[in-house]
This record gives sequence, C-alpha cells and structure tokens, in this order.
Amino acid sequence: MTDSQKWMLLAVTGISLGLLYLLTPVLMPFIVAAFLAYLGDPVVDQLEARGMHRTLGVVFVFSMMGLALGGVLFFLIPLLEGQIAHFLAKLPRYIQSINSLLIPWLDGQFGLAIESIDLSGIHTVLEQHWQEAGGIMTTVAGSVSKSGAVIFQWLMNILLVPVVTFYLLRDWDLLVAKVQGLVPRQSASYIRQLTLEIDTVLAAFMRGQFYVMLALGIIYSAGLTFVGLDLAVLIGMTAGLVSFVPYLGSIVGIVIACIAVLVQFQDVAQLVPVLVVFGIGQAIEGMLLTPWLVGDKVGLHPVTVIFAVLAGGQLFGFIGILMALPVASVIRVLLDHAHDKYTDSEFYRVKSVDESKIDLE
Repeated sequence: MTDSQKWMLLAVTGISLGLLYLLTPVLMPFIVAAFLAYLGDPVVDQLEARGMHRTLGVVFVFSMMGLALGGVLFFLIPLLEGQIAHFLAKLPRYIQSINSLLIPWLDGQFGLAIESIDLSGIHTVLEQHWQEAGGIMTTVAGSVSKSGAVIFQWLMNILLVPVVTFYLLRDWDLLVAKVQGLVPRQSASYIRQLTLEIDTVLAAFMRGQFYVMLALGIIYSAGLTFVGLDLAVLIGMTAGLVSFVPYLGSIVGIVIACIAVLVQFQDVAQLVPVLVVFGIGQAIEGMLLTPWLVGDKVGLHPVTVIFAVLAGGQLFGFIGILMALPVASVIRVLLDHAHDKYTDSEFYRVKSVDESKIDLE
C-alpha cells in the first residue's frame, strides 16, 4: 500500500467516525436491527442450505423473533406490574422498618446522624399515579403522548427496527459480498482472514453474551423468587442485563437484593440465601455458561471491559455503551495482527551493536 493510499484510508476512516458521532441520535434503531439481523443470519443460512428460499427463511426467522419477543413481553410486563404494585402497597411498612431498625443500626455502628426518612408524601403520589395510570403500558403511553415530537420519534423507532431487520436479514450475504468486492485485490486474502477472525469474536460476544445475560437473569429471578423476595424478577433481570460488564451484574444484584431483603424481612439471616443465589449464579456462569456460549475467543480483560464501557458512554452516550464491547473486541483482533506484524518486522528483530556484543560475551 502506497503512502497516498494510506492517507486516503485514514481520511475515509476519520470522516466515517465523525459522521457516526454526528448521527448518534438516530442510530439506535439501526444498531438494534443490525444486532437482531446478526443473531438471525446463521439460522437463515442453515434454512437456505436445506433448500428453503432465503426470503421465506427470513420470514420464518423474523416471525419466530417476533413471537419470542411478544411472549417475553406478555409474560414479563404483567409480572413486573404486579411486583411493583405489591411493593407500593408495602412501602409504608418498609419505610417504618428503615426508620426503626436500619437508621438506628447505622447510627450505632458508624455514628451517622441520619434523620428519619419521611416518604409518606412520595408514597401517596406514587400510589395515586400508579392507580390512575392503570399499569405500566398506560403510564408509558400517557407520558409519551404529552409530546408530539417524542411520540413521533418513538413510533418511528418501533417501525424502523422490524423493517430494517427484515431487509438486513434478507440481503446480509449480498451486503457482505459487496463489501468484500471493494477490498483491494492484493490484500483480499489477508482482509478475508481478518474478517473471519472478527466475525468469530463478534459472534462469540454478541450471540454468546446475549444468551449468558438472559440465562443469568432467569437464574437470579428464579432463585430470588424461591427466597421469597417481593421484587425478585425485577432485581434478577436487572442483574442479568448488566452482567455484560464483569462482576457488575452480581454486585448490583447483591446490593439491591440485600437492601430489599433487610427492608422486607428485617432479618440479617435472610441475607445468606440471597448470597447463595448469586454465588450459584456466578459459579454457573464461570464454569458452564461463559465457556459454553462465549468461549475464550473474545479474550477481553475485565479492566479493558470496564474502560471500554466508560469510554463508550463518555463519547457516544447510551449507544456508546451498547457498542463499546463489540468495538473493543474488533480492536483487540486488529491489535493482535498489528502485534504480529511488529514482531515479524525488521525494526523489531534487528539487534543493535551493543546487544550483539553482549550476546557474544
């Protein structure tokens, strides 16, 4: 590659990154659609290999995705609504427990002069709004309908995701082939090898980590339900969803669950079952889920993961958080190849005169 070609490649890369930064507010439906298409493409390829027309295979996979999502929402929304309503009904007792038990204990142990918490007004407002809204969906619809621009953007995102997902699934192989056709012929074999490695890493992360998060959410929710926690599903699914950052899901889940247990049961001994649930979840993740679903192909150090998530959020907001780990995985592959090229280069292998003398001695 000549110097002019290198500068042109750098310029195109810089312009592309600048455009991505400017278009961040409108990228969310396309990122979600690309994620869903990436998950569904292997299944469509298998159906196509068995003789099914690709468009028909896309319709089948797309329908299964829709049914799965609808089933999850149909199951989770009433369950979460019931748990939140149950929590609001018991909130005055929880507040009384905090004022009579937790605050005196904190004052005695740490000398914190904490005043009693008066949340009766907040509880009344929450309960009234919850009853008036009639549930989660009504609350969301009522808040969204207050702004014409917000509801228009919300509807556009809802409509764009399935449309873009369908077309990406249908034309995925065609798009990949066209991108490969733009690669310079002298670098085609190397770029193809690099692309395959990136695809392996992304598949391991995006598909595998998604299933790990879902499995952990189910494990935590089932375990906390068995313990008898009122907000078991809400806490368990939250812990599962944030588990893409190492240890963050378990830490968040343990902290919230322990607070909920102390408020609900007012017994420190009840913390033991909660810790057992998260301990079992971590053991299953480390020994079974991650090796089976993700494998060792991603290879990102936990510190790298935390830095990537924070950097993505700082640069691109919520979209940056979603894209941080896939991008970090791709960068890791590129750095591995750059490292190999560096160690094979003359600059690295040629010894200085002083080093040669030392070796001879």
